[in-house]
Amino acid sequence: MLLERIVSACLRGLCRLFTGAQPRWLCDPRSLAPRVYFANHCSHLDTVVVWSTLPETLRERTRPVAARDYWGHGTVRRFIAERVFDALLIDRKAAEGAEQVEQHRQQTLDAMTAVLDSERSLILYPEGTRGSGSAVQPFRAGLYHLARARPGVPLVPVYLGNLARILPKGAALPVPMQGQVVFGPELRIAIGEDKHMFLERCRQAVLELAGGRA
Repeated sequence: MLLERIVSACLRGLCRLFTGAQPRWLCDPRSLAPRVYFANHCSHLDTVVVWSTLPETLRERTRPVAARDYWGHGTVRRFIAERVFDALLIDRKAAEGAEQVEQHRQQTLDAMTAVLDSERSLILYPEGTRGSGSAVQPFRAGLYHLARARPGVPLVPVYLGNLARILPKGAALPVPMQGQVVFGPELRIAIGEDKHMFLERCRQAVLELAGGRA
């Protein structure tokens, strides 16, 4: 546990050094109830920044959802993902075939709801893949299925700004620059809300934290 604490402190220190990100909270940062933090995805720094800027009491109760093919690859990444972040590693691709795809979707959903049922929160990225940082891509259906499975769990939109410039795609080292992280007001799925309307509402909630709509 000592090594995990040392690595955790180093990651948080490096995050402050390279991004200077100070969280802005538009919801209660003291609530210990399970939440789903969903953010735009533009850099490999995203998880580090969201996780680092959570208050310690929330950070200890929050598990990032991470791609196994990236975070499970290599000794260092796997150590950080499993031992420091306590990430929920998932496979992004299912075997071919409708039955296999549905089975993969259900297994992923079951893993996420199990985390929420254990009174812990999740960090996830509904775009499913990294964007350019200049726009927020359409959200995939996973957030909708999770919200329907646990409608009482609040969803918190999170906007991450400037991280694609701090650590561009393909870059090995970050460039020190001011980053931005905003935790928005909680929202929930409405009874009978259409999937596409819900996903677009969530996407717009992230965009509004950036001060614009697209």
